[in-house]
Amino acid sequence: MFDHLRRLAGQSAVYGLGRLVAPILAVVLLPLYTQYLGPGAYGRVETVVAASAVLTIVLRAGVSTAFFRFYFDASDDAGRVRIVRTSFWFTMASATLGLVVVELAAAPISSLLGGVGVALVRAAGVGLWAQMNYEQLTALFRVEQRPRAYVAASVANVLITVAGTAALVVVAHWGAVGVVVGNFAGTLTVYVALVLYRHEQLGFEFDRSLLRTMQGFGLPLVPAALSLWAINFIDRLFLIHISGKAETGLYSLGVRIASGVLFLMVAFQTAWPAFAYSIKDDDEARRAYAFVLTYVLFVTCWASATLGLLSPWIVRLLASSRVFYPASQVVAPIAFSIAAYAAYAVVAIGVGRARKTQLNWVVTGAAAALNIALNAVLIPRYGMMGAAVATAVAYAAMFIGMTWQAQTVFPVRYQWRRVVTVVGVSVGLTTVGKVTHAGLGLAIALSLAFPFALGPTGFYLPGERRRLRRLLPG
Repeated sequence: MFDHLRRLAGQSAVYGLGRLVAPILAVVLLPLYTQYLGPGAYGRVETVVAASAVLTIVLRAGVSTAFFRFYFDASDDAGRVRIVRTSFWFTMASATLGLVVVELAAAPISSLLGGVGVALVRAAGVGLWAQMNYEQLTALFRVEQRPRAYVAASVANVLITVAGTAALVVVAHWGAVGVVVGNFAGTLTVYVALVLYRHEQLGFEFDRSLLRTMQGFGLPLVPAALSLWAINFIDRLFLIHISGKAETGLYSLGVRIASGVLFLMVAFQTAWPAFAYSIKDDDEARRAYAFVLTYVLFVTCWASATLGLLSPWIVRLLASSRVFYPASQVVAPIAFSIAAYAAYAVVAIGVGRARKTQLNWVVTGAAAALNIALNAVLIPRYGMMGAAVATAVAYAAMFIGMTWQAQTVFPVRYQWRRVVTVVGVSVGLTTVGKVTHAGLGLAIALSLAFPFALGPTGFYLPGERRRLRRLLPG
């Protein structure tokens, strides 16, 4: 069992490194954003990024998801090349269509998004085109099992992006538009390099029959992806219309800091599906899934508690102006929301293993509807904290709903007592710190106390206690 878990951890470390570049970049650039952008400008950037995400889901039409499944199902090299080329040219055409629509309808789109600005919308349209095509090409490294090449492309992207964003925001004073243009500069540059590198593999070949089959597989997952987008981003739209751009900017900064948990989540999520499906025996898989849920929550809940407790000082470290300090209020609930999503990803694998994914959209759709309702009720009264609570409740509901669905098609004896214990202790320590207005020393102490506080609850199994003793000095 522990050999399986070590293998999962190793895969997460390798493939996750490249996927971590984007969230790391977001945090690294926070001091720059807060120095040269006000909360209103920062809120406008986050709003167009959120809108780009939903348009990307629609334009991909499920093909990016189907690509992995069909590539590995192909029986020969010719079949794999046909899948690569069909996916590449479909993505190119779809992204170009999206770019044209955004450029032509920039003014009404700007109004729909709360007046973010026509120039910002047009810049986001170019960024959408670059990102869709870049992700399709870097997906090739993943199916070819070339993690080093994947990481190299990601690192090159981030280095160019940091330099470009700094130049446009600090030197050229382009403001919010400079942030968006700087962010897609690296993506576009690396994409062009990858096209040149892959030019022989990307010859023109387009199989309409194959595309229809791939869409038949991927399209049913689009509503579920849109529901997840709604939970992730629709709070920004409520905030920008109800509370204004400034509070949206504060909330977005809090989300960025909470995304520290996402660093762990992205690495795990990259490796998890392949690991989960590689276990052929169902009974062995059930036992592994049970331990994975417990350990994933152990790590993500500890990280959530740490970020929540230390959020006031993290904001002061990253933000150059006191006007951003209130953003720390939303870090804890958003961080625990990400932990709930990690748990959802674990239990959802049972549905995929049983190939019963038809009702995924019902679970995610219901959670999205709950999120929208809570945003509408809570934001007018509680502002960004209402949005944070709505997100946390929605993700918790989504985890519960997916657990119920998965258990009906692939029952797993999850370690529920340990799951409840790890969640309860982490939330409890965070609450103690917030209620007592803990200083930095006490906040650090409460964070470090987490694994020790689990001891008296009987959380650790005998085998785990033996391994922990071997790690202790003496």
